[in-house]
Amino acid sequence: MSYLIAALVAAVLWSPEAFGKTVTGLFKSEVAREQNGQFITKFMYQGDHGLLVCRLDNSPLAVEKESRLLLYQDMDEGLDNLSCSERLARAQLTISLSQEEHNQTIPRQSSPTAWQALYADRYTCQDGMEIPSHADLSFTVLLFNTDSAGNPLEHFSAEEAGLHSFYFLLLLAYFVASCIYIQPLHQALRKGGPMHTVLKVLSTALALQGGSALCNYIHLARYSRDGVGFPLMGSLAEFWDMVSQVSMLYMLLSLCMGWTLSRGRKTQSRPLQWDSSPASRAVAVGGVVTQGVLLLWEQYSDSETEHHSYHAQRSLAGILLIALRVILALLLASVLYQIISTERSTLKRDFYLTFAKGCFLWFLCHPVLVLISVVFNEYQKEKVVTIGVILCQAISMVILYQLFLSRSLYWEVSSLSSVSLPLTMSRANQRGRY
Repeated sequence: MSYLIAALVAAVLWSPEAFGKTVTGLFKSEVAREQNGQFITKFMYQGDHGLLVCRLDNSPLAVEKESRLLLYQDMDEGLDNLSCSERLARAQLTISLSQEEHNQTIPRQSSPTAWQALYADRYTCQDGMEIPSHADLSFTVLLFNTDSAGNPLEHFSAEEAGLHSFYFLLLLAYFVASCIYIQPLHQALRKGGPMHTVLKVLSTALALQGGSALCNYIHLARYSRDGVGFPLMGSLAEFWDMVSQVSMLYMLLSLCMGWTLSRGRKTQSRPLQWDSSPASRAVAVGGVVTQGVLLLWEQYSDSETEHHSYHAQRSLAGILLIALRVILALLLASVLYQIISTERSTLKRDFYLTFAKGCFLWFLCHPVLVLISVVFNEYQKEKVVTIGVILCQAISMVILYQLFLSRSLYWEVSSLSSVSLPLTMSRANQRGRY
């Protein structure tokens, strides 16, 4: 696990940065020729008075190169089949870069629409013309939607609008819940007990989810002011979320595999421990490593993805990640069905059923929400998946907390855990306490 976490840290913190809504860089004639127009950024405008501001450090050089910024509305793959000159001619708006600063108002959008900005100059479509060894043009591009007062001051693209407020409300809910439940939970952890390790993993995963929400809020709070934010905070948010995901997966798989492998055994000399079953540990580690690799692959699969922990999956890595979660849910369903169908104790059957609800909600919320998001507009899909998965997984954690802490189930079931429940921490000389 430590090696996997170290790999996640390195991959997330040193991954290529996404395109921000304040974009700085260099206009390069060579790149513009290779790509039939150098891609600069993409932004989804909505409503009236959308604005694009382009600032140059060397406007005389831009005039000499006949530099221009081309804006395309809903640019599709059909442009790839056009010649260079035809492709540039299809631009809805053309900004001739002849001054240090250009302000371009975007036409009114009846519905949120994606616009892409490309750079071109006199050398872009002239393959036979040698490109002089001029210095590249330094630029800064700012993109704005209108705020609540109708002024073009909002850096958020239409698909991101509202996420800042969501993370604020989520942090507020975490704070209120921690104030109410932190003391009872601390007391339960201090007492120990058969499910002590489970509660520790749940608490750690929940704390990591809270840390991810805090990092996202800090990043978006700064982003709302300058369009750049704290990219490191966005990367940390994704990292904490990935660690939380693999921790929960390891715990849930260990629990289910431990239950399965322990059935039919005679009473053990001591309760099943976290690492007492090599087979269950191998299954859990295999699932964790597979998910970790797919999460890392997903980070690199789409260079335009913003710092969100969940995405309406379009990449191969994202599709495989969803397939893995569905497969794991089916595996757990099979395991729990075998246990529940042969279990005679009503109390333990209720315990397993409640546990199954928490597991299925955790694993299936992402695939189901991605499927549901198909019926929403393009700018709504990302928010539906992101907000829905965070809320569903938080509810799943609450269900598992209630299950393992409730007096009606936890204490009575844990008293039988020496033969049926894994991940227990009691020892033979402590068994008389429970």
